[in-house]
Amino acid sequence: MKSKHNKIFLLVFLILLSGFVHAQQQLSLQEVKSKALENNKKLKKAQSNIKSSIAANAAAKAAAKPTIDASVFGLYLSDPFKTLLPEYSANGSVALTQVVYAGNKIQNVKKMTGSAVELHSAQKELTEDEVLLSAETAYWQVVNLKEKAALAEQYLKLLNTLKNDLQNSFDAGLIYKNDLLKVEVQHNEAMLNLTRANDGLAMAKLNLGQITGLYSADFDIREDAADDVALISQSDIKTAVEKRPEISMLSKAVEIQQYQVKLSEADQKPTLALSANGLASYGKKINFSNGNDDMQAFVGLVTLSVPIMDWGGRKQKVKEQEFITEARKFELEETRELLGIEIQNGWLMLSQSVTQIELSRKSLQQAEENLRLNQDRFDAGTVLGEDVLEAQVLWQKAYADLIDAKVGYKVREAQYKKAVGEY
Repeated sequence: MKSKHNKIFLLVFLILLSGFVHAQQQLSLQEVKSKALENNKKLKKAQSNIKSSIAANAAAKAAAKPTIDASVFGLYLSDPFKTLLPEYSANGSVALTQVVYAGNKIQNVKKMTGSAVELHSAQKELTEDEVLLSAETAYWQVVNLKEKAALAEQYLKLLNTLKNDLQNSFDAGLIYKNDLLKVEVQHNEAMLNLTRANDGLAMAKLNLGQITGLYSADFDIREDAADDVALISQSDIKTAVEKRPEISMLSKAVEIQQYQVKLSEADQKPTLALSANGLASYGKKINFSNGNDDMQAFVGLVTLSVPIMDWGGRKQKVKEQEFITEARKFELEETRELLGIEIQNGWLMLSQSVTQIELSRKSLQQAEENLRLNQDRFDAGTVLGEDVLEAQVLWQKAYADLIDAKVGYKVREAQYKKAVGEY
């Protein structure tokens, strides 16, 4: 019976363990990007800004239509007023108002808020590009540190092997203590580097989790190989600049500011409005024309408001908006120039990364050959352990440099694609 219970317990344990293992998400680079677009808080904020501007545009369109307002109030009068009017009365009114002319202010507000929707849409596009770049950069940082941790463990194995060989030689009286101590010092440093790599990996995963909305989730990455390095074609700079959401945003900002100028000019023009008001009142003998207890009336109004004199305030307001528009245009021109420089620099850095990978691969091949030769000679007793240790250090550095070069290329490739508007 006890054996049967043990088997059941073991089965349950394995099921639970299996569920735990499968609970950890294994995310590819594309899945990381999808999670970032789905969960990132910056994108949610950008979407809220779009909804806000859409609502503002709808409100501007509604302002062109007539408005209807109603009011009801009760009235009690004490002496001496009740000798003139009923002591108690109930009153209601309905007013219909239509602005006929306001210097095209309503039309310009509609156009301006429409441009604001497009500006916030471009802002969201820019935010998407930034979030995707942050997610991919964080992803490759995790890849980098995972490979660095694996390299540190592999390096420790080499040091342990060399340490054991030197320990045997020392015990046999063939070498001095300082030969062994050099390896032990390097071993301690390698242990520290492994700890740093693991700690850095943990922080990199936290950073990636925050960007993708998986901050408190148990996940790992499914590594996409960083070995497939092929220099992508260079884009035309002028065409690439115009594809950038920053240009769209600033163009819309200039457009909005031009509407602000028109709105300031509209403040100098007359405003014409029509209003129709229906009134109803109930109270003892409230109708002063025939003495009835009820009264209904209609009032029509035409209102013309004409600005005459404000000591140049409105005119200066127009000049202010014109100067702001001019500044926005200069900002747009400068941004075009800076983006062109950014694109050119991105291409140079990407090309440099390809060269760096090629040189790093050659250095690693040379370091591997150097380590192999020194190890063979050490086994044959023609070189010292110090020579093998130096060869291992060179191999470890060359390997780490190649990891950095490959991951650096992937990050710069993503940066260049964002720079040319193809991310």
